[in-house]
Amino acid sequence: MFALLAFHLVIGIAIVAAGQQLGRGGFAVAATAPLAAVIWAITQAGGVLDGKPVTESFSWVGGLGISLDLRLDAFALAMVALVSGIGFLICIYALAYFKPHDPSTPVKSNVGRLAGMMTVFAGAMLGVVLSDHLIALFIAWELTSITSYLLIGNDDTSPRARAAALQAILITGMGGLVLLVGLNIVGQAAGTYRLSEIIENVPTTGSSTALNAGLICVLIGAFTKSAQAPFSSWLPGAMVAPTPVSAYLHSATMVKAGVYLVARMAPMFATQGNWRVVLLTVGSATMLIGGLRALRQHDLKLLLAYGTVSQLGFMMLLFGTGDDHIAQAGVVLLLAHGAFKAALFMVVGIVDHEVGTRDVRRLGGFGKGWRLTLVAGVVGAASMAGLPPLFGFISKEKALDGYIEHGDFVGSTVVLTVIVVASILTFAYSARFVLGLLGVFADPDFEASCVDDVDSQRAQAPSLLFVGPALFLTVFTVAVGLAPVIVNRLVETATMALHPEAKLKPVHLWSGFNTAFVLSLAVIGTGTALTVFRSRVAAGLSAASKAMRLVPSSEQSFNFLLRGVGVVARRVTGVLQNGSLPIYVAIIMMTATGVPLIAFAQEWTGFGDVIETPVHVALVAMIISAALGASIVRRRIAAALMLGAVGYAMAGLYVVQGAPDLALTQFAIETLSTVLFVLVLRYLPSTWTHRAPALAAPMRIGVSVFVGVSVFVFALVASGARSDVSGPQQSEIMVENSYTKGKGSNVVNVILVDFRGWDTMGEIAVLLVAAAGAVSLARGGRRRDELGPTFEEIFDDEPAEAVGDSDSPASSLINASARRDEEGQP
Repeated sequence: MFALLAFHLVIGIAIVAAGQQLGRGGFAVAATAPLAAVIWAITQAGGVLDGKPVTESFSWVGGLGISLDLRLDAFALAMVALVSGIGFLICIYALAYFKPHDPSTPVKSNVGRLAGMMTVFAGAMLGVVLSDHLIALFIAWELTSITSYLLIGNDDTSPRARAAALQAILITGMGGLVLLVGLNIVGQAAGTYRLSEIIENVPTTGSSTALNAGLICVLIGAFTKSAQAPFSSWLPGAMVAPTPVSAYLHSATMVKAGVYLVARMAPMFATQGNWRVVLLTVGSATMLIGGLRALRQHDLKLLLAYGTVSQLGFMMLLFGTGDDHIAQAGVVLLLAHGAFKAALFMVVGIVDHEVGTRDVRRLGGFGKGWRLTLVAGVVGAASMAGLPPLFGFISKEKALDGYIEHGDFVGSTVVLTVIVVASILTFAYSARFVLGLLGVFADPDFEASCVDDVDSQRAQAPSLLFVGPALFLTVFTVAVGLAPVIVNRLVETATMALHPEAKLKPVHLWSGFNTAFVLSLAVIGTGTALTVFRSRVAAGLSAASKAMRLVPSSEQSFNFLLRGVGVVARRVTGVLQNGSLPIYVAIIMMTATGVPLIAFAQEWTGFGDVIETPVHVALVAMIISAALGASIVRRRIAAALMLGAVGYAMAGLYVVQGAPDLALTQFAIETLSTVLFVLVLRYLPSTWTHRAPALAAPMRIGVSVFVGVSVFVFALVASGARSDVSGPQQSEIMVENSYTKGKGSNVVNVILVDFRGWDTMGEIAVLLVAAAGAVSLARGGRRRDELGPTFEEIFDDEPAEAVGDSDSPASSLINASARRDEEGQP
């Protein structure tokens, strides 16, 4: 499995690197990656369907127990079939989609890059469904968001594409960060980050506030990725991407990542905390809102996008309950939706490519060569509507039957009602899709952009390569509808991978004249009525939309939030990034010391022995006096000397405490620092004046006191914490090993030379670089005539111009500096 993921990554990067040369041929190379995954999955299917998962593990940091774990069980196998099976068909479809109408027209240079990024995305999506470790799953999860961003915004010259890509990455990226928090909480509560082990040992702290908060964070991450309300606005916006991207990412694969995560987690946590209430509420709202929005669309691609949002809400309602029979319906819908929705997107892409528009008001009918395309579109829409004898009908029947017979939890009746109402809407917008293809909505007076004024009646019929992938999925949809035994074993074992103790019913086309079948008839009848009276329905939806104008949509909410973040960011930046170095230093120092102070103050145990020897009083008095002097004096050299006095007094403390080697080091450092200060400050004005307002001085004093107190508390707490540590202390270990391993009786020397030799070498290198830089800075600030005469000038007949001559450049510089000193200017 690791080799398979690596193969996707290598192929994808190679295609991106050679994209301009490969052009649309990059999709032929890209097809090898999903094809290899399909072949590998077929070879593993026998054992996996027999209940023997395939596992692989790679130890990353063995000492910390960190490893990358992959696991292929039956549910992951179903997801691999979607990711790689549809991915292979999309690559074949893209070869024809990106073929220009005019053979002499060159293919866009970014097409090859698109093929490479789709391959990388396919590998990331496989990583999501195969990961058995929560952190590895998160890494692959974020990689799908990044590659989706690059795929949506592949046409970087289009403002719409850039805006849609930014919206997608902001929403899914925010959800990813929240998901990381949730996964960490769940992993800590379970005592393991491996999904397979969490299933076997579900955390018993289900009532804890922390675990409940972690599960809500997991749901938020899943909602953003699977376009649930109120995070669904990014999915319709992503339709600006090329149709192969929409058919692959936004119908069959990426948007199902959140559904996949919920399906994995629900059997363990559905009954804990607020999981079921939150999920059923959000899923119901998403299913209804998506269906209503789809009914109002004139763009076939947007119609399918909102339909996808509705269907994703449907899947959440099936997988999120934690019931095995309802989850079985979810597995059926997962497979059925991938088949019919990918086929429908392909059909829309064919129409858009050949006709030049997706607007139903411009489609007036197709010629005989379009029969196969129309068949694929009509059958796919019928499956989406839930008509027999198609795969979509089986999934809807299973869902209704599951809720009727096993919906014994709170709110199940309400959710069942939502499913029925949303299914009616699904039938209505599926019929709208078919009527749009057939030209029922055609309006000859409607003006819209169209490529070369081509209309659907004169459009060139698509090639067999172009329509072939959609036809394959159409045949699959019909075949499974007529013979559900084709997928029965996969559905059963995939459900049992989620619910090991499940006792499931076989998948049938028709389970008899039961309540579910009666509800299906009601859905078909009501949906037909909505289609017949579609003009009145459209008027009613328009009136309802006007009445709801005060309620912001998800798109409006996102734009408002984005503008609000921009306004707040500009104001905060204006306050904090105002160009004042004292403010920058104050913020940094107060943050660096104030945040740890919260923890240090809780460990405060007192001052301890304040004075051990009278010499301490003299040294501390010297330190305080020199520090105050450095802040009071107005001459730069004097302030530097005062700071040096503070360091020398600290060296005296080291001597009193019995650490002469540290005292020598401190003395050397202070001497070097003072010399460097003097070398630099001699080229600056000798004095300075305070130009800050009167309020600045108290604020600076307050910041200084706060930082000083924080460091003081830290020093006392840190020194007192040594005695609270259980087991041998690090200092004792170094003392014991200094002679036996370091061959030295001076512990400090052994630490610097042996135990921390690399650190010491780095510190020496830093000092040398700092010294060289300071000397270069000092010498670079001096003019040539300030360095004295050269060897040639000494023996020249004309004496060199004396330093300080009133006409020399150096003299002008020195005189100007002197004038600034007299005026008190910096």
